[in-house]
Amino acid sequence: MNILITGGAGFIGSSLADRLYSRGDNIIIIDNFNDYYSPDIKRKNIRGKPYRVYENDICDTVALDKIFSENKIDAVVHLAARAGVRPSLAQPILYAETNLVGTVKILDVMRQHNCKKLLFASSSSVYGNCMADKFSEDMPKTNPISPYGATKLMCEEIAWTYAYLYKMNIIGFRFFTVYGPRMRPDLAIYKFAKLIKNGEFITKFGNGTNVRDYTYIDDIVDGIIAGLQYNDTNFEIFNLGGGNPVSLNEMIDTISTQIGVDAKIKQMPMQPGDVDKTVSDCTKAHKLLGYSPKTDFETGIKNFIKWMNDENI
Repeated sequence: MNILITGGAGFIGSSLADRLYSRGDNIIIIDNFNDYYSPDIKRKNIRGKPYRVYENDICDTVALDKIFSENKIDAVVHLAARAGVRPSLAQPILYAETNLVGTVKILDVMRQHNCKKLLFASSSSVYGNCMADKFSEDMPKTNPISPYGATKLMCEEIAWTYAYLYKMNIIGFRFFTVYGPRMRPDLAIYKFAKLIKNGEFITKFGNGTNVRDYTYIDDIVDGIIAGLQYNDTNFEIFNLGGGNPVSLNEMIDTISTQIGVDAKIKQMPMQPGDVDKTVSDCTKAHKLLGYSPKTDFETGIKNFIKWMNDENI
């Protein structure tokens, strides 16, 4: 297959590209290499790889048309976005322009070029401060509490509209806190690990009892690839989670144990936009995609710390 990955030089995108290429797919990447974190990290992720790379923005309709005209694209995996809950509170317009408008532009260029298969990244942030024991896709209402989460929910709505109007096959994945080798340096596990390793203080927001459903990168890639094979319905939303939520305190302890250094902690109150918990119900993904996460949190952190050491981070 000829597969276009938007945001393909990033953490999830480059990991997916490597796996798809290893099974024989042809990879086309679009990435604007913005400075949300160092572009050098993203360039290193794909350096020397046999991918066709376009350094363009997904909001550039001329560039998108050129990419689709130059490549016979069979499927699109749309991962490009402005990421991060807290920064979205300060820059809501930027998040709306990139995440929502950018997604509409991807959908519309696909319509124009008769490309029917789209997989896109949504987020567990769409659930907001959900009180349910587990978050399932069939919950009647979600209430995101950050502009980031709201843009992801709106992307799901517009994607459904395109699937309905143009008979496209579209899957949205609600990712639950993805971690592992190549993860973004702004994410908590990366930041904490680096600071603990260097004997510096980490900042803990809240009392540490809030929980996250951490999902190892290999499991996320497995889920996305399974979605490429799914064609039974025009539109679906799937949770992709790790299935075993971990508290902030447990996360810090696990990182400290794997590094072999006690964490020095600076205590701070909870931040606006942060949710109390994320707990995925992946029953639907298991039933329809065969999704079954394999990497437990301790093993995932061990793998991540090894990667950090190998990369001299």
